[in-house]
Amino acid sequence: MCLRKRSGYRPPDLLHAKIYTGPVPAERGGDLVMGGGRSETSALGGPGRGRGTTTTQNSQRPNACCFCWCCCCSCSCLAVRNEEERRRRRRRRRKSQDTNLETIPNCEACTKPSLEEIRLWSQSFDKLMRNPAGRNVFREFLRTEYSEENMLFWLACEDLKQEVNKSSIQEKARTIYEDYISILSPKEVSLDSRVREVINRKMQDPTPHTFEDAQLQIYTLMHRDSYPRFLSSSIYTSMIHGGSRTSSES
Repeated sequence: MCLRKRSGYRPPDLLHAKIYTGPVPAERGGDLVMGGGRSETSALGGPGRGRGTTTTQNSQRPNACCFCWCCCCSCSCLAVRNEEERRRRRRRRRKSQDTNLETIPNCEACTKPSLEEIRLWSQSFDKLMRNPAGRNVFREFLRTEYSEENMLFWLACEDLKQEVNKSSIQEKARTIYEDYISILSPKEVSLDSRVREVINRKMQDPTPHTFEDAQLQIYTLMHRDSYPRFLSSSIYTSMIHGGSRTSSES
């Protein structure tokens, strides 16, 4: 007996095979959609349902601004990044325009410095700090470096030294401690642990010289760190050039 008949094998009937006559997949511009929308074909059996029904999700997909959804997403991300960059540039521009002496709160009253006075500021840090106009200009420079609290602390200590009333000394000392010494203050100055321990002991009975060690340390910090950069800054050099131009015209 033939092996095919024994195993029940029957060759496919190619003449009577059923041909699929359902709808063709959705097309875009004559080309088949590849990856844009997925078509699902399900052949449902039963009476009256000889043909398969096709459900297409192309109509449910949002229109992409580019070739695909990924490109649309990347375009949105680029727009967000560009907007954030514009905001950063506006903040930097406002900061650069906001560094005038008139905008500094509690600016010391002083007369306009002469060219000779301005040139003396470059000879020593002491001459700069003894001059009210020099302190104002140096404070403006510190503000551009986000270290204005050093000058504010130094000025507050100088004001405390002039106080003689006991209650006023205690109140001003407490204010200075909370504004510039406390670690919780946004204007905390940089002091070492030894100086902080001395201040904590002296705050039990404040005097006009409670912050003397801290004031000296901040003075030294401004002298060694900020003062050299101030002499080469555009704020100081523009004053030198402006004063020289004025004197030559007169």
